[in-house]
Amino acid sequence: MRYLSFIILLLAFLISSCGTTERMGAPDTDNTTKSTSSSSKKIEDGKASWYGPNFHGKLTANGEKYDMYALTAAHRTLPFNSIIKVKNLDNGQSVTVRINDRGPYAKNRIIDLSKKAAQEIDMLGAGTARVSLILMEGDLENSRVTDLKTPTYTVQLASYRKKDKAFSHSRKISGSRVETIILDSQKVYRVYYGRYTDKDTARQKKRMLAQKGYKGYVKQIEN
Repeated sequence: MRYLSFIILLLAFLISSCGTTERMGAPDTDNTTKSTSSSSKKIEDGKASWYGPNFHGKLTANGEKYDMYALTAAHRTLPFNSIIKVKNLDNGQSVTVRINDRGPYAKNRIIDLSKKAAQEIDMLGAGTARVSLILMEGDLENSRVTDLKTPTYTVQLASYRKKDKAFSHSRKISGSRVETIILDSQKVYRVYYGRYTDKDTARQKKRMLAQKGYKGYVKQIEN
């Protein structure tokens, strides 16, 4: 009886071990799920280009110096510091970049990669590539970006630390508005006028306001 009980226990152990090995050893064929986080989101398909030596060391749109050896990129509308995975649809290679500049403005191009980023997905020679953009870090749902392909401009007339001063300024200018902006972890209150998808129209409004004594400048609505 002791021998029979030993045989039964041994068989049970072997069956249990085989089941565990099968679960743990099953291949994961979903490479997309494996390589992206649960919060990642595909946001755009189109053509990528790259920029290099002629811009190296010059200021980017967010005030940094462009470094063609860093993994950065320019996009028309994505909020600065968004982290984007760029997948080359021609060869399957991917690179992750940080948005710190504006562009490209050539027709049918959706992102301008640094030289280093272009090299990572093997598109230096071709100059362009078909890509998918996947948002890895960033918040589009709570941003002021309404169209990824079309920048929106406004005229900034003033910026205040105190809310009441901003509203006092705004009341003098019909059609203006006050928006709360987080800058260096602090709130500032800015007075804006209008929203325009055409930059020249925004410049015309700026000149019109200047003639009335309200100076300002045209800026892109970032986020």
